[in-house]
Amino acid sequence: MTKWMFAVVAMAGLVLGGSSLLRAGQSGELAIGKPAPDFSLQDQDGKTVSLSDYKGKIVVLEWFNDECPFVVKFYKDGHMNQWAEKFAGQDVVWLAVDSSNFTTNEQNKEIAGKWNIKRPILNDSDGKLGKIYQSKNTPTMYIVDKQGNLAYWGGIDDKPSPESSDIAGAKKYVAQALTELTSGKPVSESKTKPYGCSVKYAK
Repeated sequence: MTKWMFAVVAMAGLVLGGSSLLRAGQSGELAIGKPAPDFSLQDQDGKTVSLSDYKGKIVVLEWFNDECPFVVKFYKDGHMNQWAEKFAGQDVVWLAVDSSNFTTNEQNKEIAGKWNIKRPILNDSDGKLGKIYQSKNTPTMYIVDKQGNLAYWGGIDDKPSPESSDIAGAKKYVAQALTELTSGKPVSESKTKPYGCSVKYAK
């Protein structure tokens, strides 16, 4: 093989390899009923948390940004904390994920104290996990079932409003899905439209 042919073959390999990596990064495999991508991220206390740590449990992933009014809506009167605590006794783990490019463990620890969040807020400031999960809004919600498969993906409810007064009359998709899963039933509405602020990914 000549040097020129070797260079062409090598370049083709790079292009093909790049395409493969791009597909993996775009997470074309992410789908309801398929295994949820595993991850390891630090929480607000610097502790490494992995999805695989909770094998055999139901896991809620809540995309989080404390500067987003649509997120504040669910913390202002404690609704998000109440839901997390309600289901905690039913083998449900609730994790917040902050993919904002400006987030730090220290900021997450500070807001956890202010908002009485007694669960991990995971630092995804490089945005890698958010992009794997194709999260575009805060809060986008995901539920992973006990088998490790994605059981729900979408909005927390059906009221795309930043007003906390709208929570009471909303159809609560996540609470409904968790009630079904913890009762051994399939999720009746497994994919809905998320709403909220755009995720502030790093450029």
